[in-house]
Amino acid sequence: MDRFFHLKENGTKVSTEIIAGLTTFFAMSYIIVVNPSILSQSGMEWGAVFLATIIASIIGTLIMGLVANVPYAQAPGMGLNAFFVYTVCFTLGFTWQQALSMVFICGVVNILITVTKVRKYIIKSIPLSLQNAIGGGIGIFVAYIGLLNVGIIDFGAGVPALATLNQPQFWVFLIGLLITVVLLVLKVKGAILISIILTTLIGIPFGVTSPQETTSFAEACRALPTTFLAIFKAGGIGSLFSDAAKLPLVLITIFSFSITDTFDTIGTFIGTGRRSGIFSAEDEQMMESGSGFKSKLDRALFADATATSIGSLFGTSNTTTFVESAAGIGVGGRTGLTSVVVAICFALSAFCATFVSAVPFAATAPALVVVGIMMMSSFRDIDWGDFEEAVPAFFAGIFMALCYSISYGIAAGFIFYALVKVIKGRIKEIHPILWVCTGLFILNFILLAIL
Repeated sequence: MDRFFHLKENGTKVSTEIIAGLTTFFAMSYIIVVNPSILSQSGMEWGAVFLATIIASIIGTLIMGLVANVPYAQAPGMGLNAFFVYTVCFTLGFTWQQALSMVFICGVVNILITVTKVRKYIIKSIPLSLQNAIGGGIGIFVAYIGLLNVGIIDFGAGVPALATLNQPQFWVFLIGLLITVVLLVLKVKGAILISIILTTLIGIPFGVTSPQETTSFAEACRALPTTFLAIFKAGGIGSLFSDAAKLPLVLITIFSFSITDTFDTIGTFIGTGRRSGIFSAEDEQMMESGSGFKSKLDRALFADATATSIGSLFGTSNTTTFVESAAGIGVGGRTGLTSVVVAICFALSAFCATFVSAVPFAATAPALVVVGIMMMSSFRDIDWGDFEEAVPAFFAGIFMALCYSISYGIAAGFIFYALVKVIKGRIKEIHPILWVCTGLFILNFILLAIL
C-alpha cells in the first residue's frame, strides 16, 4: 500500500487516507440524488441518471486515485448539470441526447488540450497573487456552498439575509457547526468525519435525517440502457451537425461547456493543491522541463479530462473534479488512496442509496464551512496594500461565491489583472496565454448574452 501510493513520502498513513476519503464522500454524496433529480427534468429516466452518476463518479475518481495518485474525487458537476437542462435543453431547444453529445465532444476537446499541455501552461501563466486569490476564493466558495445547502442564507426578500432560525435543519446545522469547531480546536483526530456522523444522528429526533426518494439497483440497471451510448444512436451526435443553420449554436454551446469545465478544474487544483503541497516543487520542475505525463499535475488534469467523456457515454452531464474534495484534503488526505476510498463508497451507494441519502445537508454543511475557513489562509500572502495587486485578487476571490462559479471568479480576476496592467503601462507582464484566456472569457460572456 505504501509503495503504490507513497504514503510516507506524502506524510500520511492508511487511517488518515480512509478518514479523508469518507469525509470527502459524505461531503459530496448529495450528488447521487440531486443530479438525477435535475437531469431527469430534460426527459432522461431518473434511474438511468442515478446509476450513470455513480458509474461516472467511480471511474473518474479511480483514475484520479490510481493514475494520478492525488486525493480528488470526481462526479457530475453542479452548475454544469443546470446549464445542461435549463439552458441547453429548455432555452436552446436541444434534446437531452444532443446535449449529452455536446458534453462528450467537450470531453474530447478537454482531453486534447490536456495532452497538448495547454491546460498545464494555463496554470503556469497565472501570477502568484492570483493563485493565492483563487485559493482563498475557493475557501469562501466552499463555505458558501455549505451555507446555501442548508438554507441558512435566505433570499426570500430578494437580498441575502440570515434565515429566521425557526426550522429544525438550522438548529441541527448550528449544533453540528459547534461540534465541528470544538473538535478541531481540541485537535481531535478525524474531527470533521466525527462531526458529520454525530450531526446526522442528532438530526434523527429533529426529523432532519431522513432518506430521500431513490430507486433500487435493479430498477436503475433496467433503466440504464436508455442513456448508455445514447449519443451514438438516432438523435445523438449525428443530429447535431445535420442542420447547418444550428451549427454556430452547437459550437458556442460546446465552447461554453468546455471553458467552464476547464477553469473549474484549474481553480480547484490551484486552490487546494498549492496550499496543501499535493502538487509539489517536483511537479513544478517537471512542468518546466516538459517531461511528458510524469508529474502528478499532468496526470490529474488528464484524469479530469477523460472523466467528462466517460460520463457522457453512460448518460450524465460533465463529470468534473469536485471542490468538496477540499473536505478530505482538510483532514489530511494527500494521496490517491483517499480517492480509492471515495470510489468504493460510491460503489456501495448504488446498493445503499437510501442510507446515503439520509445524511442531511445540515450534517455536511458544517464540514464545508470549516474547510472554507482553513483555505482562506491563502489570502494572507496577497499584498492588499498594493491596489494594483488587490483589485484582481479581490474579484478573483469574491466573485466565485457571488456568482456561484469558480470559472467566473477566475474570469473576473483575469480581466481586472489585464486591465490594471494595461492602465499601468506594464503590458509585457501579462503572459500571452493569459491574454488568450482573458479574450476567451470575454467572448464566452458575449456569446452567452447573445444566447
